[in-house]
Amino acid sequence: MFTVEEIKLAHSKVKSGADFPAYIQDIKKIGVTYYETYVTDGHTDYFGSNQYKTSSPAKYNLLAIAEMANIPSFKMELKEHQQGKTDFQTFIEMCAKYGVEKWTVSIDKMTCTYYDMANNEILVEGIPN
Repeated sequence: MFTVEEIKLAHSKVKSGADFPAYIQDIKKIGVTYYETYVTDGHTDYFGSNQYKTSSPAKYNLLAIAEMANIPSFKMELKEHQQGKTDFQTFIEMCAKYGVEKWTVSIDKMTCTYYDMANNEILVEGIPN
């Protein structure tokens, strides 16, 4: 099975949101089928076949997540991030500011889903191949 170190190596190539589809292809090759990233501290739970799970440690100090999601502002800022206009840390801070608690990625479905503090779906996006 895959390791957090292998995932970190793949993620080290990501400089902006524009690099995200290539990252997904890289982690798919090593066996990741699904993952959940938590905005509060940046830890991620990764899942593979046969109920395999591994987790990365927290990446930064705790961030407060806005209790009410600001979906229009989030979508606007997300679009800019995906165009490569912001780095990952800016993206994380924007998620917290606009009420995104976590996002999940389904490699099988090639979707990325963002959730608010009440676990409501804010946005579901297809991931380009």
